[in-house]
Amino acid sequence: MKLIGLLLLFCCLMGSAMAQTEKPAPLILGKNDTIKTYLTVDSGKLMPWIVIPDIKITDTRIFKSQEDLDNYRRLRYNVLKVLPYARFAGQRYRQLQRDLALTADKHKQKELIDACETQIKDLFNKEIKDLTISQGEVLIKLIDRETGNTSYAMVKDLKGGFKAFLYQSAARIFGHDLKETYDADQQKDIEAILLQAGYNSTNY
Repeated sequence: MKLIGLLLLFCCLMGSAMAQTEKPAPLILGKNDTIKTYLTVDSGKLMPWIVIPDIKITDTRIFKSQEDLDNYRRLRYNVLKVLPYARFAGQRYRQLQRDLALTADKHKQKELIDACETQIKDLFNKEIKDLTISQGEVLIKLIDRETGNTSYAMVKDLKGGFKAFLYQSAARIFGHDLKETYDADQQKDIEAILLQAGYNSTNY
């Protein structure tokens, strides 16, 4: 037994000696193995500056019932459905305001307004007329969010009070109110849907 113990001890000592004499292979760094970065001193230690992408932290919403979840999903669908129209209305309105500011000619201004109205009517006849009442209501709110003006105020500003009255009367028939405004605090669900979609307007 002593002989076996001595042999084991001898093998361990030889292994340890060989491990000490063998040198590790030299580390060769390539041009992409070294990353240059800024450093800062924190409590006597060098800390690298590491830039990472923005991280969004959002709550997971828990709905009280399946009906509430269905209503939210329906609202989300409606918001994303009419959002392109609200964006177009905002862009077209801002373009019109810029064009009107470049000329003092009343006749030219009327032509610009009529051209804008015709373009909006064409869009209405092709697509917007098929929207549901709920989608139309969301669109009116989003136009106010996008432009900072109610649909009624824009029509009154461009076409006069009588034309705005006619438009408002027609909208009332379909259950809409062109004077309806957008309040982010009151329309929290719509605002959350827009932010989740990564959308923000120039007015907000």
